[in-house]
Amino acid sequence: MQWLEAGTPEAVLAALRLVAPQLGDEPIVFRAGRVEVDPLWWSASAVVGGRFVVKFAWSEPAAARLAHEIAVLESLQIPLLPEVVASSTDPVLLVTALVPGETLFDVVDSIDRADAGRQLAQFLTALHGSSIENPPPAALPPATTEIIRERFPTWVRPDQRSAVRRWCDWADDVLATPRPQVLVHGDLHGGNQVWYDGQLRAVVDFETVGLADPEYDLRLFPSTGPRLELLASTLWNYTGRPLNVGRIMAWHVRTVLGDALWRSEAGVPLPDHRSPEAWTDDLRERFTALNISP
Repeated sequence: MQWLEAGTPEAVLAALRLVAPQLGDEPIVFRAGRVEVDPLWWSASAVVGGRFVVKFAWSEPAAARLAHEIAVLESLQIPLLPEVVASSTDPVLLVTALVPGETLFDVVDSIDRADAGRQLAQFLTALHGSSIENPPPAALPPATTEIIRERFPTWVRPDQRSAVRRWCDWADDVLATPRPQVLVHGDLHGGNQVWYDGQLRAVVDFETVGLADPEYDLRLFPSTGPRLELLASTLWNYTGRPLNVGRIMAWHVRTVLGDALWRSEAGVPLPDHRSPEAWTDDLRERFTALNISP
């Protein structure tokens, strides 16, 4: 496995000429992003010739993640995968066909969420029933409940702090019970879905595929779209092993509060530019709507 020397247009075009010579002279437009300090995240993507997406990496940890995605896409036989045009691990490079459309985040307020949930349930049922050779454990949210208990309360109102600690205790209890593991996407947020005219056209970014609870893939659904319509429809249409709503919410607590914590500590705005206090209020409302009392 060999990664690029740098994440520059020149380095990417040189790799393209080796892996997909027909694209080596096409115009290339890098997607906006920032380079992280951690080499794990030294990867990016660009649009080539207006018709293809190239993913590349310029560190060993990031290259390993991309090589894993290449292997996953070679193994899986399910709908809605990106079409692989070319791939290589020397150098590590993945070229897929560009799928026109918008992210779920962009359209979730305007599409039929009952139908959207049906489509997502079909994808998840197929993925969770699939297998690949020697799958790794899925990467779990970096912020454990212990970290959230210790550091997140300083970012919320005094009246919210006991609830945050109680939710963490509850999540620990819920997730302590073993659950059969399945193959999960691992990062199925709205930005990794391509939608067009109300139809799910593709799911992308399979670097984090691994074994976890099936509920783990739905951990962001409670906060996607108005109310809980998308979650409810997905649960109703899912035909794999029965899903546990409490377990989804336990993963949701860890993910949402962990995300709000690192962003607040790093001085990075939350995705919707609201506050950790508002996110905590939202969590309370979701628990109430689901008749769950942690």
